[in-house]
Amino acid sequence: MMIAATMMLASLLTLAGEPAEPHATIEKAHVFLFASVDCPISNRYAPEVIRLHERFAERGVRFSLVYADPSQNAAMIKTHLQEYGYPLSAFRDPQQRFAQKVGARVTPEAVVFDDERRLVYRGRIDDRYVDFGQRRREPTQRDLNDLLERLVADERLTLTETRAVGCYLPPID
Repeated sequence: MMIAATMMLASLLTLAGEPAEPHATIEKAHVFLFASVDCPISNRYAPEVIRLHERFAERGVRFSLVYADPSQNAAMIKTHLQEYGYPLSAFRDPQQRFAQKVGARVTPEAVVFDDERRLVYRGRIDDRYVDFGQRRREPTQRDLNDLLERLVADERLTLTETRAVGCYLPPID
């Protein structure tokens, strides 16, 4: 599945409300993580997201959060970023155009583009959450970490998908 960068640029907004250019530069990969200020599962993943960022940012992987709930404004998102210590860039997708184009349905859910701007992953961060109300103490599979290891090792990947468990994106009126 190929997603044109121009299609994506039209849908994401900066927190200032300006059209975003998140794909301006990609060294190895760009990870977009769908987040929400009020999803407990998404918020529990903040330490893991920060760990992944710290592990891969210096290896050419860019990380961004995407907030696709139109009721969550820039002030709420900025507070959320501070409360959870996110060092990542953040975008809004209030019409969920980007979410629809990449097939995201829940928070947290990751989508990853390689250096050729090809969508190579959509799904969970790891398998800690088996289903609603079913959580492992520790994950047995670290899907996003493993995929990023392969990307920074210059492996060419095709689209891989896993089922993310989390809070559904709200319907758009």
